[in-house]
Amino acid sequence: MLSRLLQPEIKSLIEERKLSILKEILQDWTPADIAELLIDLDEKERVIIFRLLHTELAADTFEYLDFDTQMDLLKAMGNEEVAAILNEMDPDDRTALFEELPASATKQLIQLLSPEERKLAVTLLGYPENSVGRLMTPDYIAVKPDWTIQQTLDYIRENGKNKETLNILYVVDDKGKLIDDIKIREILLSPLDSRIADLMDENYVSLNVFDDQEKAVEMFRKYDRVALPVVDHSGNLIGIVTFDDVMDVAVEETTEDIQKQAAVEVLDEPYPTIPILKMIKKRAGWLSVLFIGEMFTASAMAVFEEEIARAVVLALFVPLIISSGGNSGSQAATLVVRAMALGEVTLKDWFLVIRRELLTGLSLGLILATIGFIRIYVWQMASHIYGEHWFYVAVTVSLSLIGVVLWGTVTGSTLPFILKRLGFDPASSSAPFVATLVDVTGIVIYFTVAMFILGGRLL
Repeated sequence: MLSRLLQPEIKSLIEERKLSILKEILQDWTPADIAELLIDLDEKERVIIFRLLHTELAADTFEYLDFDTQMDLLKAMGNEEVAAILNEMDPDDRTALFEELPASATKQLIQLLSPEERKLAVTLLGYPENSVGRLMTPDYIAVKPDWTIQQTLDYIRENGKNKETLNILYVVDDKGKLIDDIKIREILLSPLDSRIADLMDENYVSLNVFDDQEKAVEMFRKYDRVALPVVDHSGNLIGIVTFDDVMDVAVEETTEDIQKQAAVEVLDEPYPTIPILKMIKKRAGWLSVLFIGEMFTASAMAVFEEEIARAVVLALFVPLIISSGGNSGSQAATLVVRAMALGEVTLKDWFLVIRRELLTGLSLGLILATIGFIRIYVWQMASHIYGEHWFYVAVTVSLSLIGVVLWGTVTGSTLPFILKRLGFDPASSSAPFVATLVDVTGIVIYFTVAMFILGGRLL
């Protein structure tokens, strides 16, 4: 907000070449505000401002920029400038940048790093994609259990400047094995001559370097931490993951789930920049599958062609019946998939979910059945549109609604469990897919009920 309010003044200072004044102004801005300003400027102005920043502020600002803006800046700067930025960046943010680049470009940029940073970058990139190892940073404070509080504070003052967070200190033994974590608050409030061991309770949680990033999201949500330690298979502390990095993963995972729920392949790129042909490819597959599925709906109606010919009034309620089933199924699928994503339900909870959805589906079906019956009654009293057998038509529609909504709800809640059990992403049980599946069965339920209720009357 600040950057946009001052953007005209910033542009004016650039045009008048009052760069020393502009440099002084920017030193008081936060990296996030400067990044917002850079995104709104054109490429030439962006480079001018970025070069006014001192190395540390430039690196912090660079981490807030989107990938395309980062690439524009890297292309505009010389090797020395790029090297200074990359060496100053946090290891986890630098890894995120390298992940997006082609292998050849990553190899070139890694060569610009100092030997120490190069070794670290190669190590982090060596972990599997989407693993916690790609998220972690080695910038943390580790202390020994026999240290005094005074020793610990002295160590923090000497080594804590460039660490990712000082909120949590990690206790390791002589071999580097993690044995506890301690909040900085406890350190600050303890007598200077007491020891770290006096504060330890050995009640801590950690991530394995090969854990999936989704597990990190779940752990942060469950334990409400600002940072979590990362260990190897031997329990040795090798890094930490902070909340801000996990939030990025959570946003990405949520976006993917939403896209899958809409029956779209994961875009992998921002919507405004993804090429149209690629967008079509991402959407056409599922859309074609759904279209073929809807063909079965037409086939189901063809089976009951004679019944429709005898009682045309039945055709009037087909959209109402199938949409009600599809909507109820989509609701159930969305709720269950989100509950799975939040860890509220697991595979072992399938019976609980089905039982709840049976009761819910029956109740929702009764509500819609009542509304449908009243609607037919009111229209019949006003215009006699449904003929002398209107009551039986109303009963047919009402009972069909109960059956279709109940079936849709159970189907929508069951499908995510089936997909999960088979090893697929539950989010693939998209709302359109569930609706299409329920449409076909909805037609069968509707006309089966109609043949039973209206047989010997209209049929």
